[in-house]
Amino acid sequence: MTQAPLKIAVVSQYFFPENFIINDIVRELSALGVHVEVFTGKPNYPSGQIFPGYTAHNAVEDRFSETVAVHRAPLRPRHNGGAKNLVLNYLSFVANGVRYFTRHAKRGKFDVYFVFAPSPIISVIPALAMKRVHRAPVFLWVQDLWPESLAATGFIRNRFLLSIIGLLVRGLYWAVDVLLVQSRAFIEPVKRYARADKIIYYPNSYLQQDEPGDGCPLPESLTALLRAHFCVVFAGNLGSAQGLATVVDAARILQAERSQVRIVMVGAGSKADWLAEQKDKWGLDNLVIAGAYPRAAMVELFELSAALLVTLKRDEIFSFTIPSKVQAYLASGRPIIGSLDGEGARIINDAGAGVTCPAEDAVGLAACIRTMQAMPDGQREQMGAQSRAYFLKHFELKAQCKILVRMFEQRVEQDKATQ
Repeated sequence: MTQAPLKIAVVSQYFFPENFIINDIVRELSALGVHVEVFTGKPNYPSGQIFPGYTAHNAVEDRFSETVAVHRAPLRPRHNGGAKNLVLNYLSFVANGVRYFTRHAKRGKFDVYFVFAPSPIISVIPALAMKRVHRAPVFLWVQDLWPESLAATGFIRNRFLLSIIGLLVRGLYWAVDVLLVQSRAFIEPVKRYARADKIIYYPNSYLQQDEPGDGCPLPESLTALLRAHFCVVFAGNLGSAQGLATVVDAARILQAERSQVRIVMVGAGSKADWLAEQKDKWGLDNLVIAGAYPRAAMVELFELSAALLVTLKRDEIFSFTIPSKVQAYLASGRPIIGSLDGEGARIINDAGAGVTCPAEDAVGLAACIRTMQAMPDGQREQMGAQSRAYFLKHFELKAQCKILVRMFEQRVEQDKATQ
């Protein structure tokens, strides 16, 4: 008798056409023969506006990768950010998710509810409501530490409110069955709010494209720059957590030395305008603000980069985190320069993938760039090879998805045995 495929309900406030790793995971789970349905909101990240083809109102269903049903609850878009808009966006997903998704839980009778929770942690609430309708284990994949990250980013400063949120987190962690954490350094902070026996390390992964994407080449001006200079490339979100003042200060140091290095910033975010202002203020010809490009362009971008740059602010919460760009950088097989603390730096160093300095250390970052430029080509190539090998061993998406399916199956069998 053929065993029925595992039925997984993926709950995530963010999903395609928004660009998150959960998109690739859902596609791969489906390819592995798992029946997957996605429960999400209307796409509006990062622009804050509902994407073309969607409206903020009414629940709808569409398809992803042809085989996956995507159930979308209405929500209030983020608009231009700010605390009020973000809170209303988060709460609207929770309220509408509870209202609309629970109907499918009774009809679908899923084996597992899998919650992707970059932020906010309250996005797990619709899955818990679904669990009440039809009993199945809830796996919560913790991408962000609440309430610590709220305090670190300055989003909430009131100590009493932070303590209330801590109680909320404790309750949510108690209600789920398995807590997957994206960094080993997350284990101790999460243990403050949950039993240790339900915490499992499950890292972020990355699905590498082997060839440049069709129809999205880099502009000739950018490729010419990358070929003509020793270019250190930062690719990703230009936000407050990235400690971009360190990049500006390092660029100032290198320009004063008449270095021929170019620091190329590729991406968009809340600090993009500030970065452009700093470039103009200090006359930084060596700091290139290249704009944002789709993920399909990253293969070509990385291939033409002399080294790849990752930076974070100096804060304990950020030392626990592995920035998602680290996996993408490792996959590219290029050497990495890091200005960050904790887990991110440990991985780069353990892999032998590059050079690092402490977070917010502009002098150290300039020294790392100088060191990387002075290396023989063969040494940089060796770092790139080690980078790629480490990625394949620890973060390759297809292998990680097989591990995830095994965890789901073991938990389902365990629950059946205790019934």
